[in-house]
Amino acid sequence: MNGDDNPRMQWFVLKVQSNRERSIRDSIFRRIRMEGMEENFGQIYIPTEKVVETKGGGRRVREQKLLPGYMMIQMELTDESWHLVRSTGGVGDFTGAAGKPLAMELKEIKRWLGLEVEVTNTKGEVEKPARAVVKFEVGVGDHVKVKEGPFESFEGTIDSMDDTTGRVKIIIEIFGRPTEVELEHWQVEKV
Repeated sequence: MNGDDNPRMQWFVLKVQSNRERSIRDSIFRRIRMEGMEENFGQIYIPTEKVVETKGGGRRVREQKLLPGYMMIQMELTDESWHLVRSTGGVGDFTGAAGKPLAMELKEIKRWLGLEVEVTNTKGEVEKPARAVVKFEVGVGDHVKVKEGPFESFEGTIDSMDDTTGRVKIIIEIFGRPTEVELEHWQVEKV
C-alpha cells in the first residue's frame, strides 16, 4: 500500500470517534487487507505531538493529538473504498459538502505533511516520529527558584522558554548584577 504507486489517490479528512483514532486506523487497515483493496489505499496520518510534562520533579512524555477526532487518509475514492471506510466501526464521515467527500488541497497536504506527524503504514510501522513539545508548569515573567545545579537556591524571573528543547532562561542576581542563566525546565520551580 503505497500512495505513490497510484496517481488517482487523494488525501481526505475523516471524522472518527475521539480517543479511538489508533484502533479505528488499525480496523481500517485490517479491513483493507481482508478485502484485498491495498491498491486503493495509501497511508493514514494521525497528527500528534509529544509533550514533555514535569510534575513533582518527575518528567513524563505523553502523546497529544493535534486534531482529536480526525485523521487523514490517502485513498482512491471509489464506491467500494468509500463503503469500506464508512462502514468501519467508529468512523463518522468524510469532511466535505453535502455528504460528498472533498479531497484536501495540495497546500493543505504539504502543510500537514511538513509537520512531523505519526505515519503508520499497513505493517503497523511508524515511519516518522512526532515532534516533542515541552509543557511548562511556569510561564514568562514568573518568579522561580532554582532547585538543582550550580545556581541552586537562587531566585529569579523567567525571561524566555523554549518548548522544543525544554530550556528556560532566567534572570538572577549575581554579585548585585542581573545575569541571564539558561537551565533545564525541571531545574526551576515557581515560588
